Amino acid sequence: MDYQLASMIDHTLLKAGATKAEILQICEEAKSYHTASVCVNSYWASTVSEALKGSGVMTCCVVGFPLGAMSTEAKAFETQKAVADGAEEIDMVINVGLAHAGDWEALEADIAAVVKAAGSARVKVIIETCLLGEDEKVKACIAAKNAGAAFVKTSTGFSNAGATVEDVKLMRKTVGPEMGVKAAGGIRTRQAALDMIQAGANRVGASATGKLIEE
Repeated sequence: MDYQLASMIDHTLLKAGATKAEILQICEEAKSYHTASVCVNSYWASTVSEALKGSGVMTCCVVGFPLGAMSTEAKAFETQKAVADGAEEIDMVINVGLAHAGDWEALEADIAAVVKAAGSARVKVIIETCLLGEDEKVKACIAAKNAGAAFVKTSTGFSNAGATVEDVKLMRKTVGPEMGVKAAGGIRTRQAALDMIQAGANRVGASATGKLIEE
């Protein structure tokens, strides 16, 4: 088993119909694989935090997921609640409409509000690369960096497409070495995960974690 790769994976279960039993199952898997985190919808924050206690695996919650088009105040409140319930990392979705409109000031303010609400928890900003042009991807990454986020992330996995090597390279080039880049969406093989890491990702979101690290 590749524990080095596992340590870079956010073991993810975001489907709407996930049950408590399924959430607890992925927590057990994450502990046995020693993944970076378990990534879930914010309803499950306290359940996951409790299940992972003392394991060294972090609790990660998505916010404004999967569309990103809710109010900034709603995103900030969801973030605050998730952190209070034990989330150590927050994966937020940008307002894609603001990016299309070129309203980078509003986009940055939206991210900054979540970063502030997260306190000591690290924020990863999902820019949903499949919906953006190249210039928009660059500017969205710069907005995330300026807002104080810890990572930029490719995708929700719930839109038209997921992570690509080209997008990861562009994001890494844009944010430089001091910020994290997370590749997520459609990463279902070990080679795909390694390709993303080679391109510059230092975190990978995956639901097929067992397959990735046991291949």
